Amino acid sequence: MRVLIVRHAEAAPGTPDELRAITPTGLQQARTLGRKLREGGFSADAVVASPLLRARETAVALALAPPTVDERLAPGASPEDIRRAAEGRGETVVLVGHEPDCSQAVAAFTGGPAPPFTPCGHALVEL
Repeated sequence: MRVLIVRHAEAAPGTPDELRAITPTGLQQARTLGRKLREGGFSADAVVASPLLRARETAVALALAPPTVDERLAPGASPEDIRRAAEGRGETVVLVGHEPDCSQAVAAFTGGPAPPFTPCGHALVEL
């Protein structure tokens, strides 16, 4: 299974944290990433997002597949939570989550160092 792990796009500050929306810049980040992926021939069987608004908005803006929400991708997700959120959803799955969860999962899955994840940063891993 291929899993594209994506950090949510740039989000506005505010409270409550769960309702922070992506900014206009964040919307453009997500749309650009989705377009580049599609132009490169990438397609997803599923897109799964954290329940937080900024992750859900990022997932929609990627426009790769209709997104679903998985509570396991909320901030604090472990690599095992991330793996389980992807399982059973197809051969190619996009997961939209948070930092430092994304970089820690990539490090755990690849056995390498934790890569930096800027807003809308992403990494493709094989599980």
